[in-house]
Amino acid sequence: MYTVGWQIAEQIRAHERVSRKEARARAVRLLSDVGIPDAASRVDAYPHEFSGGMRQRAVIAMALSCDPALLIADEPTTALDVTVQAQILDLMRELNARGSAVVLITHDMGVISQIADRVLVMYGGRAAEEGPRRSVFHGPRHPYTWGLLDSVPRVGGPRLRRLPTIAGMPVAPGSLPEGCAFAPRCRLRHERCEELPVLSAGTADAAHRDACWLPTDQRTALRLTTRTADSEVAS
Repeated sequence: MYTVGWQIAEQIRAHERVSRKEARARAVRLLSDVGIPDAASRVDAYPHEFSGGMRQRAVIAMALSCDPALLIADEPTTALDVTVQAQILDLMRELNARGSAVVLITHDMGVISQIADRVLVMYGGRAAEEGPRRSVFHGPRHPYTWGLLDSVPRVGGPRLRRLPTIAGMPVAPGSLPEGCAFAPRCRLRHERCEELPVLSAGTADAAHRDACWLPTDQRTALRLTTRTADSEVAS
């Protein structure tokens, strides 16, 4: 019922004392920034005249319009091609550089590796691992984090016979076990997994925490053993 530009301008005028003309000009710039072609004319288009990806970009433009102190972005790059995805991530970096905090919620490990400073891995609504991005990606500690990283297809290196997967099905939110939520799918589960683990830091890096009862050195040794067993290379 309202044009895309009107909705973005309304957002701006609701929070800042600017004229309609200035709000419209900013709406055009925002649409251009998020990759909408011919933004000066598309600003007068209606939502049904935009594709799904373009509507998503318009919503992102609206979210960025007033330089928020905190931006919560839930899967902002879904359904976007890699070029537009890069533009959106650049905008988030720019917003962060200007002083805004960004909470990014995504399943895309590539996006996380590009933009995050700190990473929180969650399973079943519970924290599994948390720490600086480099530490989590290069020294993951929780079995669920291993599964996420191992299941990402590799472009280079030897070709695996099968892409690693996490066995079992995701836990239902309404039937979480009393202990570790990931235990039913974990190859390293043991008796103490029936108790609820909490995030705790290792001895080497206090900023890197995980929620697993098995000692870190035992987990590392077992991971190396299971990865060796799974790393069949196609002939």
